[in-house]
Amino acid sequence: MEFTLIVLLVIALALFFDFTNGFHDTANAMATPIATGALKPKTAVLLAAILNLIGAFLSTEVAKTISGGLIREGADGGVLISPEMVFAGLIGAIVWNLVTWLYGLPSSSSHALFGGLIGAAVVGAGFSAIDGGVFMSKILLPALAAPLTAGLVAFAATRVAYAITRRHDGRKDGRGRFRYAQIASSSLIALAHGTNDAQKTMGVITLTLVAAGLQDPGTGPHFWVIATCAIAIALGTYSGGWRIIRTLGAGLTDVKPAQGFAAETSTAATILASSHLGFALSTTQVASGSVIGSGLGRKGSTVRWRTVGRIASGWLFTLPAAAIVGAVAALIAHLGTWGIILDAVLGLFFILFIFWRSRRNKVDAGNAIAVPDVAESGYAVRMGKGRVKKVSTKTGTVPPLTPVAQSAVRSDKAKRAAEKARREAEKAARKAAKKAAAKKQREGDNA
Repeated sequence: MEFTLIVLLVIALALFFDFTNGFHDTANAMATPIATGALKPKTAVLLAAILNLIGAFLSTEVAKTISGGLIREGADGGVLISPEMVFAGLIGAIVWNLVTWLYGLPSSSSHALFGGLIGAAVVGAGFSAIDGGVFMSKILLPALAAPLTAGLVAFAATRVAYAITRRHDGRKDGRGRFRYAQIASSSLIALAHGTNDAQKTMGVITLTLVAAGLQDPGTGPHFWVIATCAIAIALGTYSGGWRIIRTLGAGLTDVKPAQGFAAETSTAATILASSHLGFALSTTQVASGSVIGSGLGRKGSTVRWRTVGRIASGWLFTLPAAAIVGAVAALIAHLGTWGIILDAVLGLFFILFIFWRSRRNKVDAGNAIAVPDVAESGYAVRMGKGRVKKVSTKTGTVPPLTPVAQSAVRSDKAKRAAEKARREAEKAARKAAKKAAAKKQREGDNA
């Protein structure tokens, strides 16, 4: 009875991790179309949730990598990790996910999961429990190669998009129409995300069932596992993850429609290829790499390297930080039933604290990009006359603009002031000329 309860507790925690993965990674698909105005914020997250749900049913290769590859099998055919250790690893992953979400840092939920499991497995069974070959070939190397590959592809795609639409006759180039194409490309990312990230939780639950002797080693996830994980990640996606949407949509570079389309297609292609090969890469790293590459590919664009540095630091610390938390949780879990209960209580306290802390600086659909930052994208898309529209929030106030938005406002005001001064100067010149002509005529009449 006690053993079954632990397994159920692990499954529940795994589904909660799947939920956090959903809202942590919504930005991967929907940050750029929201930033360019291609999709309204709530429409974007609803579309992403539906496609994540569908994508979760399309493949199980990544789930097999986690359930039957990363953690070695023992002499009896079972994996060298107990359900208690899986529970501890999930705590490490969830803690890191929530910390990075609080600070709007698009870190890797996937690597947080791998780090937590590795830390717990090392405490529970030693370093021999980790299959180093699988770790290097299907986790570490893709983590290094995927964002670089996506960035290079996005750079090239952006250059091609702007070269094709370049005009020399002074007419409109039509690049704003890429916003319509963004709906398709961002939808493809959401679908691809479901085929990759939802499977990681499927793999964890399958790993737990194998470790508990409730499923044969080497077998894939059951249908009920696939269905519950698909629903959990879809619900998490629909909740938004607005803090990270703000960072990816406006924090790295000012995204224009053609640039956003190039970034999204590059992200989708990389994720789909990795899912087919069973590589458990980070969709967050791929999406970030694509946005940076597209920013470098557009002439005149500025990439905010300080933000890039913060994100890269998060990537660097994700695996070891989650592994340390997972290892500490595993040490506590070794105390037996009371250790599991203590882990659960500490984990619940931390989750509640993070959500309470996030209320002090609330970010939602109304102010993630739509209030200060869609103003910035308005200059990219040239909405209306290019002016910043003041969008009222629930409180009736408008949050202060970001430095980029302030710069854009100053630039726009300066242009309007210069145009006004030019028109006034022309008017004054015409008035002076008319006055001089009238004076000359009067002098001629008097003569």
